[in-house]
Amino acid sequence: MILLISVGVLLVGWLGWRYLNQKKQDALPLPVNYPQLLDEHVSYYRSLSDEKKKLFEERVNHFLHHIRIEGVGTTVDDLDKVLVASSAIIPIFGFDDWYYPLTNVLLYEDRFNTDFQTTGDERNILGMVGEGGALQSTMVLSKPALHEGFANETSKGNTGIHEFVHLIDKVDGSTDGSPAYLLEKDHIKPWLQLIHKSINDIKANHSDINPYGITNEAEFFAVVSEYFFKRPDLLQEKHPELFARLEEIFHQNPLEQDKTLG
Repeated sequence: MILLISVGVLLVGWLGWRYLNQKKQDALPLPVNYPQLLDEHVSYYRSLSDEKKKLFEERVNHFLHHIRIEGVGTTVDDLDKVLVASSAIIPIFGFDDWYYPLTNVLLYEDRFNTDFQTTGDERNILGMVGEGGALQSTMVLSKPALHEGFANETSKGNTGIHEFVHLIDKVDGSTDGSPAYLLEKDHIKPWLQLIHKSINDIKANHSDINPYGITNEAEFFAVVSEYFFKRPDLLQEKHPELFARLEEIFHQNPLEQDKTLG
């Protein structure tokens, strides 16, 4: 009985320390150079009103205080942290309260293969979300690919956003391209039908969407979400139905940031 009480006291003490430590972390301010880095490297951030820029900074700050970002064969600097956090916050900026089931992000020095090697053959992976085992609650990103997604502002791709959209897709229990909890029930079937139609258009070479989207529904959702956040103007022009559905899913319109978050 004494042992159980002692263990209970220790557990309560540890939980209390953890809570206080997290509160202390949340109270830490964003490093003074981060808003400048955001302004210089994240076009999505630049498009926001001053009020929403402050909110974006707060959410970046919260993310960085709760998710570890570590380098594998490379160093991690302030810009790396800003780009990882921006990749995470952009697709959930339309939601008031959202936290990823994630503990850490690993940045690799280059593309990697399924064995997470950056040398040798078949190094064609730019990002991956852990599904279990040692990589549970872990995301792995190629550092050059992460940077390219933000540096090339005219492209329709962003590796960081792509991988975080997979996490959003996964929250309902399956990574299947259909985030059921974010769509009206009667919109789920039309969304899947639209995905399949769009995949067939890609296969027929009648679409400008990244051909990687034909892999499966989940990859299509991630690919078209990159497009939605990187080139919303082009997506709305060329694929208005997809644009409307993604606006519903993410609760935001990147072309009208004053209306973002309602």
